[in-house]
Amino acid sequence: MRLKLVSENRENYMPFLLLADEEGMIRKYLYEGEMFAIMLEDQTVGVVLFLPENSQVVELKNIALAPEYRGKGYGKAVITESIKLLRKKGYHKVIVGTANSSIENLAFYQKAGFRIYGIKQDFFLQYPEPIYENGIQAVDMVMFEMKIGN
Repeated sequence: MRLKLVSENRENYMPFLLLADEEGMIRKYLYEGEMFAIMLEDQTVGVVLFLPENSQVVELKNIALAPEYRGKGYGKAVITESIKLLRKKGYHKVIVGTANSSIENLAFYQKAGFRIYGIKQDFFLQYPEPIYENGIQAVDMVMFEMKIGN
């Protein structure tokens, strides 16, 4: 598994991005930050996109793997490789948010070493359509952080 910087034609990765977020929201950040294609050999199997908050904090805005590659350790490998790149860029902390209803994501981020640090109440109420996962409405965003440097 390797990460390949995507510098143009980000629209081509929309099918992957849509696995993790709603199109209207994606369009707000699609051309910001750094996007990487997740590559297995010569095949793109997902994407990861980071947006800097400031010179020390970066947000993991979107990470998505094709369904057939989930649960096999690739997501955690992406986090590990990403952290190496982010440390080299001088970041000290990575943050990420996910819905209160995203049970699998809540487990994934904690297993990957992130810790809960806050809740953005009513965040998902701004989406045009209600989102339901696991029989739960996505209402609040659970925020995680991982310290990666001094």
